[in-house]
Amino acid sequence: MVNELSTNKSEKRQITVDIFRNVKGKSSILLVLLAVLISAILFSFTIGRYSVTLNQLFEIIRYKTFGGAVSWPESVSTVLFKIRIPRVFIAVIIGAALAIAGVAYQGLFKNPMVSPDILGASSGAGYGAAIAILLSFGSSGIQISAFLFGLAAVLITIIISKCVARSNNNILALVLTGMVVNTLFSSFISITKYLADTDDKLPAITFWLMGGLSSVSLKDLLIMIFPFLVGIIPLLLIRWKLNVLSFGEEEAQGMGVDTRKIRALTIFCSTLLTASAVSIGGMIGWIGLIIPHIARLIVGPNYKVLLPASALIGGIFLLIVDDVARCLLSIEIPIGILTSIIGAPFFLYLLFKERRQKE
Repeated sequence: MVNELSTNKSEKRQITVDIFRNVKGKSSILLVLLAVLISAILFSFTIGRYSVTLNQLFEIIRYKTFGGAVSWPESVSTVLFKIRIPRVFIAVIIGAALAIAGVAYQGLFKNPMVSPDILGASSGAGYGAAIAILLSFGSSGIQISAFLFGLAAVLITIIISKCVARSNNNILALVLTGMVVNTLFSSFISITKYLADTDDKLPAITFWLMGGLSSVSLKDLLIMIFPFLVGIIPLLLIRWKLNVLSFGEEEAQGMGVDTRKIRALTIFCSTLLTASAVSIGGMIGWIGLIIPHIARLIVGPNYKVLLPASALIGGIFLLIVDDVARCLLSIEIPIGILTSIIGAPFFLYLLFKERRQKE
């Protein structure tokens, strides 16, 4: 008995050492990803229908910081500060938010095929936006309505799952209820589109649901920062506990982790990130599903590095997709279309890979 206890302690100690070494070795990868993200941001500032050189960009930043003589057209400054800079940073924030929400949900439910809309946040936000457009709300009203309905959809999922399972620990009931709520709100969106004016409201609802950043502004960036920080900071602080949850409910409780509080906090933060991202950028799919898998291939399954890596890769991915969306054709392509074109084949690849592993 004593030998077994000492063996278990030595095994746990070895696992802890391996995890520490793994985190230490992967830190350099995070620095590389951060450098790639900064390079992508600078590159995105310069491309578009109105080209801006890096020299002009640095001169404008120096002028805004220290003052001095102006040696560039006023239109360059207008394009950068009113259009391009807000759009670039919002793309990074939304990509990071959806990726973090996806990897957090996958860790919580111990299922790599889970996405941020598993509890109905995306469909709820889509319905809120559709109702706001139907009622002729302004852009701020549409964003607020989408955000509130996204939170409400997840709240409904949690309440119904508790009534059905009569237990806070029944993950299966939560997932199944989320699927039902997701389907219901998708049906509500279809009803709203059916009732909408075909000449005005219907095209606006359809275009919004496709996802896009063509109408974002500096005000949207300032609005998005607060829920992003409130959602991402707690997840980064408790990310090591997601590693413990992956061992199972009983094992996590045996190691002193309050699984109920961790589950509630993870759901709240992930829902906040998803709802805020959808309220600003529309229904942009697949990021929360495919980016965590790409991050695992690069840094491994340890959530201490997996969460920040997913955030960086998600920001890079959506920023590049947005660059393609606004530069590929003469008219802008909705981002949701491009992410689906990329995400669907990758999802099939994951299915075939899982099948080969079972064989």
